[in-house]
Amino acid sequence: MDLEKRPQGRPQEPPRRSDPEGCVAAAIRVPVRIVALVVVVPVRLVWDALVVAGRVLRDTVLRPVGRALAWLGRAVFVWPLVGLWRHVVVPLAKGMGWLGNVLLVVPAVWLYRWVLTPAGQALAWFFTRVGAVLAAIGRGLYAGLAWLARYLVAVPAVWLYRWVLTPVGQALAWCGKGLLWCGRQVARGVGVVVTGVGFVLYWTVRVLLVLPALAVWRWVLAPVGRVLVVVGREVRDALGHAWRIAGYVSLAVGRFLGTLVRWTVVEPARWAYRSVLTPVGHAVRDTVLRPLAEASRGAGHATRRALASARLTVREARADARRALLGEPPRARPVARREPSVAEARTLGSSTTALTKD
Repeated sequence: MDLEKRPQGRPQEPPRRSDPEGCVAAAIRVPVRIVALVVVVPVRLVWDALVVAGRVLRDTVLRPVGRALAWLGRAVFVWPLVGLWRHVVVPLAKGMGWLGNVLLVVPAVWLYRWVLTPAGQALAWFFTRVGAVLAAIGRGLYAGLAWLARYLVAVPAVWLYRWVLTPVGQALAWCGKGLLWCGRQVARGVGVVVTGVGFVLYWTVRVLLVLPALAVWRWVLAPVGRVLVVVGREVRDALGHAWRIAGYVSLAVGRFLGTLVRWTVVEPARWAYRSVLTPVGHAVRDTVLRPLAEASRGAGHATRRALASARLTVREARADARRALLGEPPRARPVARREPSVAEARTLGSSTTALTKD
């Protein structure tokens, strides 16, 4: 009798049973995870360091070297081959194609059209007539051979089958039925013997081999396998947790190193560039480079003006020497334009109208 009151509508919970797999997992979980964490964290740190070094090496060394090698390969192999193909092989192939067309294709077409085609038509006509004659001879021979085969082979064979082979076959069939009945009886007896021997062998093998093997599997191998499965699952989970924790540790170490490099190297370099080098560069630019640039531009303008005046002087001296030696060049006389008369204007208008209509 249950003396304690339970609330209505709440079912009674069944008693919990002890799970052997849960006990084994709880016993090996914490040591395995501690060992996996101690082993995996250094490996993950080394792996992340190698990944970062590989990325830096790829971006700073391998990619520029690869681009340079690709450009060098194109310059050394691709462009010469393209030029050779475009300017040597293609024109040579076109020339060979034209030469082959002129020397081979055109004579072959002419030979086929004017020699082989008439010869083939004549041979076809000849063989058609000869084939018709041979077909008529063959039909006659076939009719004669068919008549001979019918009365020399078919009629005797039908008589032999009807009056000799059929009675002999019926007799052999009757004898075969008797032998088949005897064989069935013998086979039935042999089957009974074989069934008994098989039944004895079945139970012998079952008792001596199957039942011991089944007991070993059920009471030895299956529990050991369950324990090994639990151990393997816990080791896998421990390695996964350790790898994730090592990733967080590696990320924290990387961020710490990045912050350390930033505040010890990058920020001082940025402050030096912004507070020291930039004002010095601006001062050098304003006090040295700009005056030098203005002086160089003024010198260039003066040099260009001097050269222009020298060219103009040389051109005028050459023109004066030409006039002194050869005299003044003849000037073109203006041609007076004559106004057309009324008749010429009418003729020109009628011809323009006719051309427009055409």
